[in-house]
Amino acid sequence: MLKWVQSGISAVTGMAEPEYGPEYIHSITDTVKDKQPFTEATAEDFKWQKPESTNVETQTFYFTDLNQGLIGFAQVIHSNIIGMITTAQFTFKIYNTKTAEQIWTSTKLEDFVIKGANIYAKNLSIELSEDGSTFHIVSKVNPESEVDLTITKVAPAAKIGKDGTTIYGDNIEEPWGTMRHVFWPRNTVTGEIKSTKEGSSTGQTFKIDGKSMFVMAMQGMKPHHAAAKWNFLNFQGEKASVVLMEFTTPKSYASTTVSVAFVSSDEGIIATSVKNDCKHLNTKPDGEVGWDVPQALEFDLHGVNTSNEPVEAKITGDLILVERVDVMAEIPQFVKNIVSGVAGTKPYVYQFWNDFTLEVGDIKETSIGYAETTFITLE
Repeated sequence: MLKWVQSGISAVTGMAEPEYGPEYIHSITDTVKDKQPFTEATAEDFKWQKPESTNVETQTFYFTDLNQGLIGFAQVIHSNIIGMITTAQFTFKIYNTKTAEQIWTSTKLEDFVIKGANIYAKNLSIELSEDGSTFHIVSKVNPESEVDLTITKVAPAAKIGKDGTTIYGDNIEEPWGTMRHVFWPRNTVTGEIKSTKEGSSTGQTFKIDGKSMFVMAMQGMKPHHAAAKWNFLNFQGEKASVVLMEFTTPKSYASTTVSVAFVSSDEGIIATSVKNDCKHLNTKPDGEVGWDVPQALEFDLHGVNTSNEPVEAKITGDLILVERVDVMAEIPQFVKNIVSGVAGTKPYVYQFWNDFTLEVGDIKETSIGYAETTFITLE
C-alpha cells in the first residue's frame, strides 16, 4: 500500500475536486447487491492492464511463516505518470514477530518488460506458470533482500462481480478513474530469502515454508482523489485465511465505502463479503499528525458462501505497531509543496501485526494477522 500511494502522489496537480456526489462513483459492490458476489478469477485477470493514463498497478505477494513467526511481502509497483513517465519498483519487507527485527528495501527496476501476467527486469523475474497455479518470484536487485519464492494457489482465485473494478465518473464506458482488485486469497509459499548488507560477505538466510496471499491491484487516478482512507487485513491460519480490502472515498464521491473480503480454507472459498464492519477500537490521537490511530481492530463480515447462503465471520485482535510510515518522506520537495496545498492531505500508513482470532462457522482459530490502516485526506 505504501509505495502505491507514494507513486500515485507523485502525479498530483494539487487541485482539490468538487463534490460530485454518489452518482459519480460506480462501486463494484453495488453491481452484486442481492447476487452472488464471488466470481472465480482466471489467468486473464492477472495480466498487467497497462492503461495509457495515470495509474499505479501492483502485484503484492504477502507471506506468513507461522512456525518462525515471520511475516512480510514482495511487491512490484508499475507506475504511469500522465502517460509520459513509466517506472517500476521492487519493494520488500520481512518482519520477525518474535524479535521485532525487520528488513525493508525499495529498489528501482531497470530494463523492465511486461508480458501478460509476468514482469521481467534486470536481476528480477516474476512468472505465472502455464497452468496458472504458481507464481515464481526471483529478485537479486538488492543484496539486502534477495528473493526466491514460489507461491502455489490453494483456494480458487477470486474477484468481486465481473472484474473487481470500481469506476469513477459520469460515464462507466469512459471512466475518469478506476480502482481494481483481484486475489489469490489462500496459498502456500516456499523458498529462500537472503539478506547481505553492502560491504559484507555474511548475512541472514531465511528458509520460508508457510502461507501466502496475493493481490493484484490497479489505481487508475490520483490517490487522494480516489480514497481518503484504507483498511487492510491479511490473516493466515492453519485452518483458514481472511483477506479484507476496504477504502472510503473523499467527500467528492460522497464518502463512499467499498469493502470486499474473502474467507477461505484448503477446501475452497468459505465466504465472500461486501458488507463489512471495520471497527477501530481504543483509538489514540497521533500527536504529531493528528490521526486517530486504533489500538485494536474488529472486523465483522456479513457474507455468503458459494451457494449464496449467509455466513457470518468475526476477526478481532489488539495491535502491535510494526511501523508508522510518512508517505511524503521520500517524495520530492516540490511535490510536497503541491500536496500540502490540498486541504487535509497528510498521508500516513500504520502497519500492524498481532495474533488475531477468527470465528466463522465451526472454525475458531487464533493466528498471525497483518493489518494496515492508511489515512490520506480528511473525508
